This record gives sequence, C-alpha cells and structure tokens, in this order.
Amino acid sequence: MRALTWQGKRDVRVEEVPDPRIEEPTDAIVRITSTAICGSDLHLYEVLGPYLKPGDVLGHEPMGIVEEVGSGVTRLKPGDRVVVPFNIACGSCWMCSRQLYAQCETTQVTAEGKGAALFGYTSLYGSVPGGQAEYLRVPHAEFGPITVPQTGPDEQWLYLSDILPTAWQAVKYADTPRGGTLAVFGLGPVGQFCARVGRHLGAERVIGLDVVPERLEMARRHGVEVLDVSQLDDVPGTLIDLVDGRGPDAVIDAVGMEAHGAPLGKIAQTAAGLLPDKLAGQMIDKVGVDRLVVLKAALKAVRRGGTVSISGVYGGEVDPLPLMEMFDRGIQVRMGQCHVRRWTDEIIPLLADDSDPLGVTDLRTHRMPLAQAPQAYEMFQRKEDGCVKVVLTP
Repeated sequence: MRALTWQGKRDVRVEEVPDPRIEEPTDAIVRITSTAICGSDLHLYEVLGPYLKPGDVLGHEPMGIVEEVGSGVTRLKPGDRVVVPFNIACGSCWMCSRQLYAQCETTQVTAEGKGAALFGYTSLYGSVPGGQAEYLRVPHAEFGPITVPQTGPDEQWLYLSDILPTAWQAVKYADTPRGGTLAVFGLGPVGQFCARVGRHLGAERVIGLDVVPERLEMARRHGVEVLDVSQLDDVPGTLIDLVDGRGPDAVIDAVGMEAHGAPLGKIAQTAAGLLPDKLAGQMIDKVGVDRLVVLKAALKAVRRGGTVSISGVYGGEVDPLPLMEMFDRGIQVRMGQCHVRRWTDEIIPLLADDSDPLGVTDLRTHRMPLAQAPQAYEMFQRKEDGCVKVVLTP
C-alpha cells in the first residue's frame, strides 16, 4: 500500500510499504477514506525527529471503512464506517474505567514513561504505524473506533479522531462560567474549534488571538472577537483592558511548543536538532525547552482565580514558569492529551444536526491526494495559500 513516511527533518515521502494485517484477535483493518494533517504532525516534521526513524508511517486523524476484524471484535463488522481516535485505549483497565483513556494502562509506553500509545507519533508513544496511508491496523478495535452513519461527507465526522474532542476537552477544562469570557491563543484547527465550542457551551464572549489573516477571518465568521497579535505591543495587557480591567475568566493555549516570537526557545530546539539522534533525544527528554511566549502570555492575561487550559503540545522538562505570580493570583492550570472517547457521545449529536452548530463544514481549506502529502506538509507549516486544515485522500 501507499503511505506517508518520515525520512528526516522536513522530509516526508509517499512510499510503498507492507499492507497491515490482523496481528491480535482485537485488531481491525480499516481502509482509509480521509486522513488529516494535524498541527502536532508539524512537530514531527520540525522538532521531534530524534524520536522517529526513516520509514515510520505518520498520521493520527483517520477515518474509513472496516475491511476485516479479528476474532475478538464483535461490535464492528466489515463495511462499517468508523473514525479512529488518535490514542489507543483498551477501554477496560483502571485508567480507562475512569475515562482517562489517554493514560490507558494496557497500551502505556512504560519504557519511555509515557501514556497511552498513539498512532503515527514517535517511539515515545509506541512507534505505531499511522493513518496517512491507504490502510490502517487498529489495535483494541473492540473499544476504540467510533462508528458513524454512512451518510454525510467525511468532514462531518473526521474531526472526531482528534481535534474536535481535543477542543471540547480544552473548553471543559477551561471551565468558563456561563456568561463569562474565554480567550483562545492560536486559531489553528484546534483553536478554531475551541472558540466555537466555547460559544456553544455558554461563554458570552470569546476572543481569539493569532497572526494569520485567514485564521482570524475564519474565527470572525463564527462570532469570535479577534485580535491580530502582530499589531499589539502588550498582549496580556490588551486582554486585561478588554475584559473589565481583570482579564478573561479562562484562557486556552492552543499553540504549544513552537510558538512564534520565542527566539531563545527556537534556538534551543534548533540546537537539539543538529545533534545525533541519540544525543538529541536525551537532550529533549532531560533538558528540553519549549517556546513559552504564548503560555506565559496566557498566564499573565487570565484574571485572578481564573483557569488556563493547555491543549497545545509541550515537550520541555526545564521550562521556567512564573510560579510566584501564578500562586499569588490563584491561577488554575489544566492540561493533557485528550481522552477522545470520553467526549464523543456528547459531540456526535451536534455533528448529526443539519444546522452544523460547530461549523465542522467550515474548517478544511484544502483536500489533496495522499500523493501530494509532502507538498501539503510544506504548505501547512508555512501557512501558505490560506491553509488552515488539510485533508488527504488516499
């Protein structure tokens, strides 16, 4: 089959790789009909190469049609249309029984000290072949895949794989009081959904911040107040002034480790990338430094007693934070990988609603064949051609 493989920093290629097969009774094989590029895929493209090896298959936002199931899978059958969550969970261990699916004890990558295995996401998370391919082997298929109706375009359901539940969790963690104000840093795909979900769940005012004109305009279309950060001298101060001189009740950081405007963090990440992979991996794991400009702005902008919710991916181990200020101001911080299946039952009725209350049909800006995935990655990283979200067709 054809699949997108990692070959090196900013070097991904579509190659022929062996077809996946049933290896365990709880496996399923899914023929992929749509598979998206996630913002966190760009971390693999740029920063996290030391944890990949040439030939690794990327991608963790797939959906498709079940082709084959193992003998232990009874709730799926060939022909079912499914969305595959990015994290792999058994559904029955101690963590899963508490709906902490991203910490599944059955698939935890204990050798690396990490949580549940992920599709297409480095040796840190199990080196499981990903879904930017024609076919995907899905472990623990008795629990993981989400069965969706046969009707409707793929984009109506595809985002259940990651970015929509991730945004939903971020908004739930932010815990904006009804009638309150939520600020969202970063209006990429997750940030777009954070803003829309925030409005849907009762925030009276949602303020989105970014530097990309197309992202700002997309958010504006969905009733979000927008701020172009490139035009602001003091981002936290502006937010505080905009919201009663106190600041927003809650702030979501939907940017993560590669934020713009953090030159020292970028230098540290670039330096790690120049080392041999083994040394680079050790450096990132033990003394990794993130670009913290957005997180620090979020912490300074949120009102006293407010909440900062982090959905953007971070990987640092020695990141300095303003703990005295955080403590004095009574800020709550919540974060973590999304527990996808925890939220999907709440989200699916909204996707089935013909009025499209979350605007899922207004996110994809580009649909491209899998063969053009290398060009799509480059375009997405450079934010060219108004690119907000790319969906690939195998």
